[in-house]
Amino acid sequence: MKGKYILFLICSLFLCEVSAQTLEQARTLFTKGEYEQAKPVFKKYTKSQPSNGNYNYWYGVCCLKTGEAEEAVKPLEIAVKKRITGGQLYLGQAYNETYRFEDAVNCFEEYIADLSKRKKPTEEAEKLLEKSKSDLRMLKGVEEVCIIDSFVVDKATFLNAYKISEESGKLFTFNEFFKTEGDHPGTVYETEIGNKIYYSEKGEKGNLDIFSKNKLLNEWSDGRPLPGSINASGNANYPFVLSDGVTVYYASDGEGLGGYDIFVTRYNTNTDTYLVPENVGMPFNSPYNDYMYVIDEYNNLGWFASDRFQPEGKVCIYVFIPNTSKQTYNYEAMEQQEIIRLAQIHSLKETWTDKQAVTEALQRLKAAISHKPKERRAMDFEFVIDDHTTYYLMSDFKSAKAKTLFQRYQQMEKDYYQQEEKLNGLRQQYAGANQQGKAKMAPAILDLEKRILQMSEELDALEVNVRNAEKTK
Repeated sequence: MKGKYILFLICSLFLCEVSAQTLEQARTLFTKGEYEQAKPVFKKYTKSQPSNGNYNYWYGVCCLKTGEAEEAVKPLEIAVKKRITGGQLYLGQAYNETYRFEDAVNCFEEYIADLSKRKKPTEEAEKLLEKSKSDLRMLKGVEEVCIIDSFVVDKATFLNAYKISEESGKLFTFNEFFKTEGDHPGTVYETEIGNKIYYSEKGEKGNLDIFSKNKLLNEWSDGRPLPGSINASGNANYPFVLSDGVTVYYASDGEGLGGYDIFVTRYNTNTDTYLVPENVGMPFNSPYNDYMYVIDEYNNLGWFASDRFQPEGKVCIYVFIPNTSKQTYNYEAMEQQEIIRLAQIHSLKETWTDKQAVTEALQRLKAAISHKPKERRAMDFEFVIDDHTTYYLMSDFKSAKAKTLFQRYQQMEKDYYQQEEKLNGLRQQYAGANQQGKAKMAPAILDLEKRILQMSEELDALEVNVRNAEKTK
């Protein structure tokens, strides 16, 4: 009995010592950036001493760093009132993540003024201030869009939730399309007729870049990075192209609200570049990751994915009615909390201003989900004979002469695309060369341009000959 009492006394003393060290341990974890483990301890101390600036600071930062920005605001406000060093930096970030952008701007401005007085560097705070100002401008332009449905799915298989028409093309993971293995985050968009793909993989800088490939005979051309500023900063992924062939939606984590943001750009055929990408704004983008924006023109439905307010490994798919032109809410005439709710997509029904349109769209969505894709006809190419006839296989040709001419046409088309890719490479080298290098490269570029123009004319003529030969069989 005496031995048990001594053991109990030793255990009690040990537990008291652990309890006495709990705050110190939490501070050590906090310094190491292990906020999840430190948070419960700081929460307990904040409850016991709610006016203690340090406890509120530590707890608020832990909440912010573990995705609980709403919970972080109040303790960080107390820390700022108590003039805890660094409190304004994190409070500004908490305001920003909760869409209180005006408060974030004011907070960062005060923080920068305080740093300047103490002759401390302000670069980091100035970047955060500019981001909050940009986010505020975005909040003032929230698009008035009707979101009809949403569903949470596993991120690993989220593309399976996109029920888009065959006319809108196909979506694949990189591994699925290219028959590869490993943890590859890239996605692939294939056009309706399967003659071109847009996909994402690592580029020269080590980031994800978006490339395209054309189908040449029975094989794919070499991948070509999309020109312009699409791949200029950060990772670029999740491409989708409208049926016009020039409008590209994609996501990038370079600049935006936070994580991946959705952007749109258009191809300029005259300059072989894309226009400066535009952020599609709120409510599509958020301080979280937003991506895979798709417009199914056939079903008149839009889709995008977001991990806002979702647990690890999950993503929410939103379905909306695409606008023919962008319409925004009147920011000045609305309560701040109302516009924030709309920007966050707090409630789908708050976006339902036209109940009839919602009913019809939900019917289209139901049909799209239950639709079984048609078995796509086997095709090696697409060649238009006339307004009523298109050939996809060599066996479709009835005329032996037309078949021979078409085989020549296919080889010439392949040569044409190869020369075009070579020209694009030379143009890129030319853009980065010095004056002497440019002068040396110019004649070769001009010659190749003439050759490609001539090949284009020859292709057009041969195309006509194929059609004529087939029609006069």
